Amino acid sequence: MKIYNTMTGKKEELKTLTQGEVKIYACGPTVYNYIHIGNARPICVFDILRRYLEYRGYKVTFVQNFTDIDDKIINRANEEGSDYRTVSEKYIREYKTDAKGLNVREATVHPKATENISQMLDMIKTLEEKGYAYSTEYGDVYFRTNKFKEYGKLSHQPLEELEAGARIQIGDTKEDPMDFALWKGAKPGEPSWTSPWGQGRPGWHIECSTMAKRYLGETIDIHCGGQDLIFPHHENEIAQSECTNEKPFANYWMHNGYINVDNKKMSKSLGNFFTVRDVAEKYGYEPIRYLMVSSHYRSPINYSIDIINQCKASLDRLYNCREDLRFLAANSQGSLKQGEQEIKDKLLKHKDDFIRVMEDDLNTADAITALFELARDINTNLNPRTKPSKELCDFALSLYGELADVLGLLYNEKDEGVDDEIQALIDQRTQARKDKNWAEADRIRDELKAKGITIKDTPNGTIIVAE
Repeated sequence: MKIYNTMTGKKEELKTLTQGEVKIYACGPTVYNYIHIGNARPICVFDILRRYLEYRGYKVTFVQNFTDIDDKIINRANEEGSDYRTVSEKYIREYKTDAKGLNVREATVHPKATENISQMLDMIKTLEEKGYAYSTEYGDVYFRTNKFKEYGKLSHQPLEELEAGARIQIGDTKEDPMDFALWKGAKPGEPSWTSPWGQGRPGWHIECSTMAKRYLGETIDIHCGGQDLIFPHHENEIAQSECTNEKPFANYWMHNGYINVDNKKMSKSLGNFFTVRDVAEKYGYEPIRYLMVSSHYRSPINYSIDIINQCKASLDRLYNCREDLRFLAANSQGSLKQGEQEIKDKLLKHKDDFIRVMEDDLNTADAITALFELARDINTNLNPRTKPSKELCDFALSLYGELADVLGLLYNEKDEGVDDEIQALIDQRTQARKDKNWAEADRIRDELKAKGITIKDTPNGTIIVAE
């Protein structure tokens, strides 16, 4: 598999530290609010990276942190008259609700920053002993950026250019504008922990360096996150980790592109800021996931009502194929018939195409194309007219589900049982159609729709299709 490495600026063959295993660290959310649709992109994209690597036989250790202490969390707690722990625990729960709705698998480990304070203190002390960190009279500890000669290698900007845009704020006690906080001295009313430099709390960047080392080791295979994290967050992680451990921090860096809303940058001030929960309540979670994987992960994508409706329509086509195929499989029998091996081979070609494009830097856009082409060939070759064997139907159904699962799609299932009231309405509609009473048939269809039941008429009868 080849992946685009932000560090080198080119696609590289994936060679892991341990054969057959992959260690991945993904920067997780700062838990002070519901996640927005921009947050959903890395969550979905790197879930697919994990799924695909597992599909190809790798053992994947996937670590995604929760930043549960931060200025934003403290501010939210003050606004609500609560404390940082109440806020962070609430929004961790809300994150898990949204992640489940998006069909994102739980990480191997979901560490919290506050559970790793002692490890952060150890790393900061090591940096101070090596001369990479210094403390101030206010209990702050900063990293000496100009002492790390490779600073800027991920963002591909020399330190001099980065320094040109830096500013020292009033009251700042840094030696250099580019130095960043490893530890922040306590302010009145803020949560704090005991440290060699007095009461305080960790800086943002030190959290991920510490947790990656604790749960994955001093060098990891893949570090991933949004494009907005390249500088300064990931640049600072590299500086801290490599100065502490004297080893490369990560061998591959993957970053997803931005999301725009109606072709404009998402911003609360523009009134185009949408949480995943907001969108899901209107359109469901799965169209959001579909949107996130319908373009190549490094390309920018645009969110709009029209586009999310297009995603729903595309999913309907995929679900309809599966429901028709399930109906055929339930009503067919026997082993492969003459000519069906050729059909089976034709369907398998789409799996080859799927793997080929996924191997090329996780090209989910072309992978979805391969899934639709598989659906097209299934619809063409397996239908009531061709009377396929059960063996062929079962094979096609398994293959279709296999590829959809790698993308994390088609995960919504209708209830297996249909209650008596719903079945009675379906039977009444079937009779109305036989009597050519189209108005009554349409009325019952609309009544079923209002009850959340969507039906489809097929040559083999009426079936319920997944929402």
